Amino acid sequence: MLVLVNCWSTPPVDTAFTASDGVASTSVGDPRRAVRRGSSEQQGVSTNVIDVATKDCTALSDAELAEMADLCTDGVSGYEVGFLSKQREEWVLVTHAREEDKLRGFAFSTLERIGGTPSLLLGVASFTRTGSAESALKAVMRDLYRRAVLAFPDEDVLVGTRMEDPAAFRAYAGLTEVVPRPGHKPSGEERAWGRRLAKRFGCDGQLDDRALVLTGDGVAPGLLDYAPRKAAEPESDVAGLFEAVDRDRRDCLVVFGWAMAEDLLAGNLPR
Repeated sequence: MLVLVNCWSTPPVDTAFTASDGVASTSVGDPRRAVRRGSSEQQGVSTNVIDVATKDCTALSDAELAEMADLCTDGVSGYEVGFLSKQREEWVLVTHAREEDKLRGFAFSTLERIGGTPSLLLGVASFTRTGSAESALKAVMRDLYRRAVLAFPDEDVLVGTRMEDPAAFRAYAGLTEVVPRPGHKPSGEERAWGRRLAKRFGCDGQLDDRALVLTGDGVAPGLLDYAPRKAAEPESDVAGLFEAVDRDRRDCLVVFGWAMAEDLLAGNLPR
């Protein structure tokens, strides 16, 4: 059972809400600079480096979709406007990260309960391949974690997405019990979570639940597209997780981990 959660307020458990009641902007910087929601500044912080804005997907304009598609032309995903337009119907929230008004990254996401478990799902995300990539990634993830703690106070949150490149594991810095991970054989429950997420991502029946690999069909799947040109070389054991991924076939990994309640509350994520 999927229960969508209003990320702006503190909802009672197992209660459904509308996706959002507005747009909020944040920036990377001092978390003490928070203002009342609904003001002209809205909740946020600022260092004038990466500005992050999140809103309901239904408010996404055609011009913004074109801007997002332009960003993707330089990435491995190559998402076009038509594909991105469909994501407005698949996901609840869209987050943009900008540096001096230039789009550096975006993410379609949702906060929901899967079988009662608080979950933050990244459906489709893409980031610049320039030197601003990691800052944009961290800014987007920090904003999503901030919303997760508002939606699910005092609860651990499962974070799930799909990845095609080892560099994308940077998004999970600070998470606990990430699956798959080097040297770890997924348990029966973890394999079950892989199947649940594959079904939620619309890929039911395509998952090898032992390797957590989704078999592709030659078409770019929705995933977390993060592969900066100057990214640090991933550790060999992390890269090894992708050995079974056939990039020509557009396979990808289903990856999930846990954001612990204490880390969310303290604002320690991402690390």
